[in-house]
Amino acid sequence: EVSKLKKITFIGTGYVGLVSGAAISDFGHRVICADISKEKIRQLNNGSVPIYEPGLTELLKKNINAGRLSFTYDIKKAIRDSEIIFIAVGTPEGKDGKSDISAVKSVAQVIGENINEYKVICTKSTVPVGTGDLIKSIITEYNFDNISFDYVSNPEFLREGSAVKDFLWPDRIVIGSENKISLNIMKEVYDPLYINDKPILSTSIATAEMIKYAANAFLALKISYINEVANLCETLGADVQDVAKAMGQDGRISPKFLHPGPGYGGSCFPKDTKAFAKLSKENGEVMHTIEASIQSNENQKIRMVSKMKTLVGGSFKGKRISILGLAFKPNTDDVRESASITMINAIKNDGGLINAYDPVANESMRKIFEKVNYFNSWEEACKDVDAVAILTEWNEFRSMSIKQLKQIMSKPVLLDTRNIIDVKKLKAHKFIFDNVGRGIKNNVN
Repeated sequence: EVSKLKKITFIGTGYVGLVSGAAISDFGHRVICADISKEKIRQLNNGSVPIYEPGLTELLKKNINAGRLSFTYDIKKAIRDSEIIFIAVGTPEGKDGKSDISAVKSVAQVIGENINEYKVICTKSTVPVGTGDLIKSIITEYNFDNISFDYVSNPEFLREGSAVKDFLWPDRIVIGSENKISLNIMKEVYDPLYINDKPILSTSIATAEMIKYAANAFLALKISYINEVANLCETLGADVQDVAKAMGQDGRISPKFLHPGPGYGGSCFPKDTKAFAKLSKENGEVMHTIEASIQSNENQKIRMVSKMKTLVGGSFKGKRISILGLAFKPNTDDVRESASITMINAIKNDGGLINAYDPVANESMRKIFEKVNYFNSWEEACKDVDAVAILTEWNEFRSMSIKQLKQIMSKPVLLDTRNIIDVKKLKAHKFIFDNVGRGIKNNVN
C-alpha cells in the first residue's frame, strides 16, 4: 500500500490549489503547496488561511499537524522534490474576454528548467482547449536534459462555499491523458475516492479541457434562462418560483441553478463563459447561446438597479441605501463580479449614500469600495436608511425580523433580488417592495 502514496506539488495557493492540496494530503499523500507570493506562504505557515471556505481551516490544520502538508515559495525545489506537479495558478479574464494564461506559461517554463526525473505534469487551472499542447511544448523547450514526462488535464469542479465537500465527494473525476502510465498514476492519487466508487472518466486531453468549459457555461446558461423567464413572469403576473419548482421536478431539467436572481458572479462563470465564447469565435464556430447568456446576465444586473431606482422614487440622489450581501453567493468572501458591485456603483454615481453588511465579505469589498460605510450586523446597516437591497441569500437574511426591520428603517422600502423574504410578511408590514419574477409588487405610490 505504501508505494501508492505520492510526493505531490501544487503550484498556486488560490481556491483551487489550496483546497485540492489540502484534500489530497488528507488522502495520505505528501503535498507541498507552492506560491511565488512570499506573503501568502508566510500567512499559511503562520496558520492563517487567506480565503473563507467552510471546513478548509480544519482540513489544513489536520494535515499540517500530521506532517503531510507544507508550504513554500521555493517553487524550483518543490518541483524537483515531487513526482506529480499540479498547475493551479489563476487564469483571469484577459483582453477582449480571452483567458489570460500567462501565469500557466511561466509555470511551465519553471517546470521545464527544473525537471530532474520522470514526472506527471497535471493542469487543474481552467485553461482554453488546446492549452495542453502549449504547456507540453514549453516544458520540452526548457527541458534541456530531455527528461521524460507525461502531461495530464484534470479539471476541477469545485463550488466556492462547498469546495472541501465537493473535492472529497465529487460527482466525477475527469482525467485527460495520453497513455496508461500517467492515467494509472493519477488514479493512484485519487485512490481513496475510488473506494467510494466515484466514477473516473478517462478522456483525451482536449476533451478534458472542453468538459470544464462546457459544464460551467451550461450552468451559467441555466441561470440566465431562469432570469429571463422571471422577467417575463413579472410582466405577465406569473410566479417564477412556482414555475422553477415545477420545471425542476422534471428529471431531465433538475432543480439546480434554477434560482432567479440579480445575475451570476464569482471567479468562474463570468470569465469562463467569455473565454468559451471567444475560443469558439476564433475557431469559426459562434456559440450563440453562450453569447446571449453573457448579455442576459449583464442586463439582469442593470435591471436590479432600475428596480431599486423605481422603489426610491426615480433617483438615488441624497438617499441612503443599505446593501445586505456583498459576496457573489453565500458561504464565501469572494466578491468578484458580484451583483452588489453594479448596484453600489450605480447608487454612488447617482449621488446616493451606502451602508453595507456581509457576514464575511466586508473586507473583500473594502478593497474595491473604500468609501462605503461597512457595518457588522444587518440591524446596524439598516438603521435610518431609505431602502434596503438584499443581494446575497445568506441564511441570516432569510430569518430577519421584518417587523424589526421596519422599525429601524426611515422608510419601509425593500428590494429582494434573491426572493428569500416572505411576501405575505412584507405586505402585512406595509413595505414598498419588489423581487425577481414573482409577479407580486407592492408599490404604495
